[in-house]
Amino acid sequence: MILVDSALKLREDTNNPIQVGLIGAGFISTGLVNQVERYIPGMRIAAIANRTVSKALHCFHQAGITDVDVTDDVEVVNKNIRSNGYTVCQDSTILCESSEIDIIVEATGTIDFATQVVLTAIKYNKPVLLFNPEVDATLGPILKNYADQAGVILSQSDGDQPGVIMNQYRFVKGLGLTPLVCGNIKGFLDVYKNPTDMAEYAKRVKNSPNMITSFTDGTKVNFEQANVANSTGMIVNQRGMSAYRSTEHIDDLTSFYDIEQLKEVGGIVDYIVGPKPSPGIYVFAASDDPMVKDYLRYLKMGSGPLYSFYTPYHLCQFEIPNSIARVAHFNDPVMVPIGGPVVEVVSIAKKDLRAGETLDGIGGYCCYGECENSSIRRQENLLPIGLADGVVLKNDVKQGQALTFDDIEIPDDRLTYRLYREQEEMFKESVKAVV
Repeated sequence: MILVDSALKLREDTNNPIQVGLIGAGFISTGLVNQVERYIPGMRIAAIANRTVSKALHCFHQAGITDVDVTDDVEVVNKNIRSNGYTVCQDSTILCESSEIDIIVEATGTIDFATQVVLTAIKYNKPVLLFNPEVDATLGPILKNYADQAGVILSQSDGDQPGVIMNQYRFVKGLGLTPLVCGNIKGFLDVYKNPTDMAEYAKRVKNSPNMITSFTDGTKVNFEQANVANSTGMIVNQRGMSAYRSTEHIDDLTSFYDIEQLKEVGGIVDYIVGPKPSPGIYVFAASDDPMVKDYLRYLKMGSGPLYSFYTPYHLCQFEIPNSIARVAHFNDPVMVPIGGPVVEVVSIAKKDLRAGETLDGIGGYCCYGECENSSIRRQENLLPIGLADGVVLKNDVKQGQALTFDDIEIPDDRLTYRLYREQEEMFKESVKAVV
């Protein structure tokens, strides 16, 4: 990001680095620590909180940092940061409470745990950067409301497809065009894959089988596109989106969409399986200005009516530092919900499910997730997959059938369910109706 590099250099030159508290020590966190500590000036991963201490220490060790204190004493954490030291904690609250931490980066991929982290950070007036589309798609609007009340930023990050799409969306709007499709490029889709199927590949790429399954069965891309919908006001044209398949270049696929239909609904989020370049994202946009169209034709952007803009990569941990700087230094959130939920990710049975079974949530054996417009989710009482982990079925559910709240024993004592009910009540008058 232009501006970000200059700002970080200034912070480095004035010995005023952004002090980052990282929650989670998985695949992305390991790469992020290495990236920041080896290559990014003006920023430090000062402390990591993770329930398994050895994993957090591994993150530091991989970056060449071996002198790390292990403590859950906030004063020790503060002292370490002031002396440019590094700390690992088991209790994430310590990082939120620390007076020396400038920003919390939540990268656990969880929902229940991440929700508590976000609320705790807000309590201590800490901005939060989420590398966690799952929690944002499930509870983002209500969590942002709490953040707004506290006067702190809660934002998604660059690097994952939603943030990259939003960067492209903002760029295209800045050109004076109207974005009408915000899309994701996906290489493979099989909704019935499970962690056993994906175990060998997950081991090879050093990621968890459940996470890899969520990529493969489409749940992840549906979470990502729900985030984009909730940050732009766009809807989905059908449950699960179009999921078109093509091996052509994305520039040649604007004909998949009817521009008048797109204009009528205010734009859609979508994805295409298999096109070039992959991986990446695309934004298809339009203009009604004849002069703009002439210049776009002259600049080899085609003759419309839809114009293709794309980014042929998303670089995960390599791009997160840009987002940290945007939030902590410039107060510029990458992406946030613009109001109540527009699109949510509902639970679809991967197999025939029986009453008495316990659902295993995202990337598991029981369900996959599909985008649905929030108005329909409410009408049909559909169960978001972000709330499906660990709940017990009351009814049999056929393979391919959407689950409802009526199908489960609702755990009234769970924080995420309480917040979801609060979110539903808060935004019940503002849900975008879809004809």
